[in-house]
Amino acid sequence: MPEVPRSDWKKYLESLKDAHILQTGEWGELKSAFGWSIRHLVTWKRNEEGIPGIGAQILFRPTFLGFSMAYIPKGPVYWINPAESVAENTRFWKEADTLCKQQRSVFLKVELDSWYGLSGLTNHNLQIIPPIGFLQSDLSIQPMRTIVVDLKANEESLLGRMKQKTRYNIRLAQKKGIVVRSSSDIDVFYELMKFTSERDAFGIHNREYYRLAYKLFNSIGECELLVAEYQGEVIAGLMVFAHGQRAWYFYGASSDEHRELMPTYLLQWEAMRWACDRGCIEYDLWGVPDEDELILESNFQNRSDGLWGVYRFKRGFGGQLRRAAEPWDRVYQSLFYKIFCWRLTKNTRAF
Repeated sequence: MPEVPRSDWKKYLESLKDAHILQTGEWGELKSAFGWSIRHLVTWKRNEEGIPGIGAQILFRPTFLGFSMAYIPKGPVYWINPAESVAENTRFWKEADTLCKQQRSVFLKVELDSWYGLSGLTNHNLQIIPPIGFLQSDLSIQPMRTIVVDLKANEESLLGRMKQKTRYNIRLAQKKGIVVRSSSDIDVFYELMKFTSERDAFGIHNREYYRLAYKLFNSIGECELLVAEYQGEVIAGLMVFAHGQRAWYFYGASSDEHRELMPTYLLQWEAMRWACDRGCIEYDLWGVPDEDELILESNFQNRSDGLWGVYRFKRGFGGQLRRAAEPWDRVYQSLFYKIFCWRLTKNTRAF
């Protein structure tokens, strides 16, 4: 079976600069500390010995009665064009099936690193369709829709693309004395996260999750904890992540103190500047309501439930609205699959 250890997986990804951060070994290590087991699968082109084909980091989480859930977040990763190598593509999914059955998986959920575009579903400009035996699912773990800011411009141009009010808020924060700096104080950040989750009614991970995420990715230059201070008091913070040429805003929080000074706007701007300094060409704001732009723009001023409040904030940064491909599910235990899907709709924060 073409399983590889984490060290070989890391080497496999080194030449794939556009692989998603959720497919990195560090992300696997993070999840393995919180209830998941991690396996790495790579096929090899038979006619070119030693040349990798398709790979994936697969996460397994125990569920009930000795069964598990299998999950490929933002993968698989392609060295080859699967549309031009049907046999290799078929072989990869057969190997994945074998591994999942060994782990007594109820189902395998696959969330592609792909967007719907003008030409349809694409993955690195390749047309992708679900393999035989997979169902297209409407139940996702990661956000289906997001806003991505193009960073391939100078700072003046980046600011120029933003909504006028957003630019004003960034400059207001600077003018009023908000200072943004790097920090390693996870305890302070976690207290802000707890407060924000209670205020805005969303779930969070525990303190040690954020501590380990910061440790793993900051140590390799792929994460920064930025905090906004006013007169020496930390009033907001965010964790920005980067891998290859992409950056992501995963976690952010703020207190109710001095919100009129707009610290969160300046934090996002400094996170984008950090990403630019690392050579990133896009910044993913990670999660808005899964609605068409017309509906979003017609309703954001009147709604604050769910992700509507963050859409009002994120829309101002001059990004492009994007929607991810629907997940694929490969079902191995039909009855347990229905039960698990019901449970998954209740709480996805654990993932």
